[in-house]
Amino acid sequence: MNIAVLQFPASNCDQDCIHAARLLGHHARLVWHKDNSLGAADAVIIPGGFSYGDYLRCGAIARLSPVMQAVRLFADQGGLVLGICNGFQILCEAGLLPGALVRNRSLQFRCEQVFLKTVSRGSPFTSKIPAEGILRIPIAHGDGCYFADPSTLETLRSRNQILWQYCTARGDVSDLANPNGSVANIAGICNEARNVAGLMPHPDRACEPLLGGIDGRRIFDSMSEAIRAKAA
Repeated sequence: MNIAVLQFPASNCDQDCIHAARLLGHHARLVWHKDNSLGAADAVIIPGGFSYGDYLRCGAIARLSPVMQAVRLFADQGGLVLGICNGFQILCEAGLLPGALVRNRSLQFRCEQVFLKTVSRGSPFTSKIPAEGILRIPIAHGDGCYFADPSTLETLRSRNQILWQYCTARGDVSDLANPNGSVANIAGICNEARNVAGLMPHPDRACEPLLGGIDGRRIFDSMSEAIRAKAA
């Protein structure tokens, strides 16, 4: 899998994504925010960090970068795009995903391990996650509370666009398991075409035992499988 990892001023997880991709045997390279082309990419990852210092709103300036026009075209043509943390925020700001990410309910930065329930396995980002498998993946964000109005939320539910929800270690979706106040415990979603996804937790930081777990690999393995199936 050929992965293009975007890099904005103040991105701080771009190297994490490069490392995770290469660890899993993929080719990965950085694409600067001023570039107008993604080159020969099978997938795009928009990493976490604080693009443009989070001025105005998280992701509000990054969405205007030249590279995002290339990302939009890539997505319109069916290419896989994954936004992680700040990348999720950028995708929402750019209108490639519905809803918005706002300040955590606690008004505090949350950095901890969380558990995720996979709601829909019918996507290129979730197909390799075992049935009933609970993922343990870290978060690190201050503006990770996902919000959508009732109409948008109903659409997400009816079209199975909710991919992950925060849950307990036993898989119970409860308010106590919600680290940021996200509506319906939503941790990640996809677009209607199912080729663009975003999540606040960091699968790039959960790909090797040294970091405490390898559950993040399930997401990257799912993407790889989808690309192989498309090429077959």
